[in-house]
Amino acid sequence: MSISALYLHIPFCHAKCAYCDFDSRGLRGSALERALADYVPRLIDRIDAFGCAGALRFVDTVYIGGGTPTVLGWALADIVARVRSWCDPVEVTCEANPESFDGSLADALACAGVTRISLGVQSLDDTELVGIGRLHTSARALEALRCARDAGFDVSCDLMCGLPGQTRASWRETLQRLIAERPCHVSVYPLTLEEGTPLARRAEREPALVPSEDFQADCMEESERQLVCAGFHRYEVASYAQPGHACRHNLAYWTGRGYLGIGRSSAGMVDRACADRLAGLFPGLAGRLEAEPDAARVRFVQRDDAAERFDFECLTEREAVAEDLMLGMRLSRGVAAVDLEHATHLCGSHAVDEAVRASRDLGLARWVDEDGGARCLAPTERGWLLGNELYGIFWGLADPS
Repeated sequence: MSISALYLHIPFCHAKCAYCDFDSRGLRGSALERALADYVPRLIDRIDAFGCAGALRFVDTVYIGGGTPTVLGWALADIVARVRSWCDPVEVTCEANPESFDGSLADALACAGVTRISLGVQSLDDTELVGIGRLHTSARALEALRCARDAGFDVSCDLMCGLPGQTRASWRETLQRLIAERPCHVSVYPLTLEEGTPLARRAEREPALVPSEDFQADCMEESERQLVCAGFHRYEVASYAQPGHACRHNLAYWTGRGYLGIGRSSAGMVDRACADRLAGLFPGLAGRLEAEPDAARVRFVQRDDAAERFDFECLTEREAVAEDLMLGMRLSRGVAAVDLEHATHLCGSHAVDEAVRASRDLGLARWVDEDGGARCLAPTERGWLLGNELYGIFWGLADPS
């Protein structure tokens, strides 16, 4: 398994949103400048270290997320150029928030080799935006979208449902206004109240702020109706794309391809052979691998700015296969029958057959025939709405008991 996807984490924003529990710091002015002056050189040094080790040679996609990468301004273009000095990816995505993205930055990123912008729109209702602590207005979001589109990018937009004060009418209007601007890709996420966030604390005092699961399910169904009617294809539980515009980087996560994360809180996943080759770049990894000779796959998370502390999780070959089946159930195509057959060699035919039967009996998955004749076990709409139940069935194959 070579590394085919690279993720870079920029843990800074101009302000934290009320719902956000990501690892990011809300900074402005000189405080932000000092933080970036410390963080960015470390990030670039880390990119170069992996480049020198040959780990970036086969990188096919790059995703720069956060936080809000566009708070870096033109320094973001320098980071992209540095990555491209080590590899030649076909897709380079930068996350952007409307308040820190304009035409001049769009042009700089395009010149550096960015191909795709993922814009945090969330809503096109100004009252809803204020309620979740967003800094932009709906007008500014649409302006940023047009800047990205005019610069030649594939444009993806994130939306959230279940926001305080959101109604079915306002959700329909947000979808209609966004679709009219012709993005290439739309992701739709139900709001989750994460413990410790300002919005979660407010909801303890105001229970009406707790999102209704039924309302969110209705919003997800309305999203599918409108987006499919507009020519989008739902290829993943939360993601819709125009033909040819699915996010290749996201697909790497759901199809078991090796990926590398650089920056605080970034995550990566590689196979044992790759982990052995790169162990010198991860303090503590060599000892962990020595202690777990059966590890077939290694997951890691960077826990500091200086890349001196990491959390590691080692998976056996059986666990890796179960994980691939579980993640494959996020995709509209599901998992191929041939992959299920492969799983029987590690998990046993009885266990795999029982997982398939359970998912079908519960109405969470069904057999479909793809173009070309491949048979796949694919999630149903119910399977997507009850994702944790579906994913749990296939992750259960990791347990040999």
